[in-house]
Amino acid sequence: MVVSHFLKWVGTAKVSERAAAVAALANAYVQHNLAFEERCAAEAAMTLLLDDPSPRVRQALAEALSMSHHAPAQIIAALACDQPEVAALVIARSPLLGDADLIDRVALACVATQILIAERPVVSMPVSAAIAEIGEVEACVALLENSDAQIASLSFRRMTERFGHLATMREALSADPRLPADCRHMLLIKLGETLKGSPLVQALMGTDRAERLLHDACTKASLTLIEATQADEHAALAEHLRLRSDLTASFLVRMVAHGKIDFFGSALVVLTRRNESRVASLLACGNDVALRALLASAGLAASTHKVILAALKIWREVAKGKCLAGVQEVSWQMLQELGGQGAQGELALLIKSIHLEALRENARGHALSIVAA
Repeated sequence: MVVSHFLKWVGTAKVSERAAAVAALANAYVQHNLAFEERCAAEAAMTLLLDDPSPRVRQALAEALSMSHHAPAQIIAALACDQPEVAALVIARSPLLGDADLIDRVALACVATQILIAERPVVSMPVSAAIAEIGEVEACVALLENSDAQIASLSFRRMTERFGHLATMREALSADPRLPADCRHMLLIKLGETLKGSPLVQALMGTDRAERLLHDACTKASLTLIEATQADEHAALAEHLRLRSDLTASFLVRMVAHGKIDFFGSALVVLTRRNESRVASLLACGNDVALRALLASAGLAASTHKVILAALKIWREVAKGKCLAGVQEVSWQMLQELGGQGAQGELALLIKSIHLEALRENARGHALSIVAA
């Protein structure tokens, strides 16, 4: 038999000769070029060569078997536990390693092996979940860069929670179009916290001023995030904000002033636990009494009701095509409900700031259009 001659010869052959011979034997095995008895003998020979003292021989065996669906399972399992340069070929490629095998290696292996698993051509949700939960940051970044990896929303959240304070992870997460909206908001908050804790920022602004400015910046960034969020993600984002206690009266007033009525509706749903279609109907055509009751059940103070109702009426007209208005006009009308420019109090100051921001944005846009012309 060819294999019997091979086994007699391999004991005295040089390393380079053994490596070439085992590669040829393994290729013949996976290509079904051997008769049944010779296949059995070849499998026995390859199993014996797992004990070869030279990693070059075992590496050649791994190279030949790593992508085969028909390789002997016990040989693949042994090679996957070999030293790194041998195991890497099998871990990165072998279709015979199941989710349980890969998850075990995520838990027990070094970061280099975790990266190999994250970069596999097919990464299932359970394996992604294991990497997100216990993998090192480098492995998580590799997972995010693998567009073929299946990643659940929960895994995105775990990576955001664990490593969102690191710039490399924030960059990788932000670049992934699959990232849920609530995770994007969490990244905004983590970035703000990182900046707020920076010695340079504290030295330039002081702790209180830095906190106030960064809070305002995060609020404005949240507006941009909502604009980029699909309607079917509004509920999840609103629930995330509720759990963080970020659905404050000032935040909701700002949302209405900026015309984010769909998101405002999702926020009211999570705050009141009312039916989504019922809330949408009230916002679209409900009378003042019903709307005030809805706002009160959401925990909004009575002092905010009239400015929110004033904004809703204008946005309804805009939606029907009966008038043209933007944030500048809406915030001005909201301010009139409080007594105009002379109005005092926190709510009036908030709406004045929204109005002034809108004026600046409109003026900036006008100036840029003049330059462009």
